[in-house]
Amino acid sequence: MRRKLLIAGSLAVLVAMTGCTTPSGDATVSASPAAPPPVASPPSIAKPEPTAIAGTIVRFTSDDALVDVTITSDNPTTRDFLSMLPLTLALEEFDGREKISYLPRELETSGSPGSDAANGDLIYFVPWGNLGFFYNAPGGYSDDVIQIGTFSATRAQLTALEGDDVTVEAIE
Repeated sequence: MRRKLLIAGSLAVLVAMTGCTTPSGDATVSASPAAPPPVASPPSIAKPEPTAIAGTIVRFTSDDALVDVTITSDNPTTRDFLSMLPLTLALEEFDGREKISYLPRELETSGSPGSDAANGDLIYFVPWGNLGFFYNAPGGYSDDVIQIGTFSATRAQLTALEGDDVTVEAIE
């Protein structure tokens, strides 16, 4: 019986050692199970960059006039304005300085810089929530005046835009 136990024990040791050899037959000692193979990390997914908006042309059209505005300022206010297009507005004279129009809702202004308005600027006036085509700008910097773009139109062309049915749309 002792002999059978000795043979069984020897076989158990032999089987255990066979599992601890490398393909070349060398015995190895390992205190822990083999580490799993490294897992390749998934390729990083690049977030798309926001589409550049500078250079976009926005057309204001009435029965009697057409004025194109070139977007020059890429800011949250301008992006919000563009997201509203197309729309129909009413333009009116204001104080011999600008033609203004009230939008259907206020625009996002957080993160948009103020500006030093000049003739030929389309602006957003934060306190009143209106657009303004400056043709006789008072000048001077204001945090309440956010530039959206620029235009080349005469005062007569801007006057011809006045009325209730001014279509505003991005054309480029």
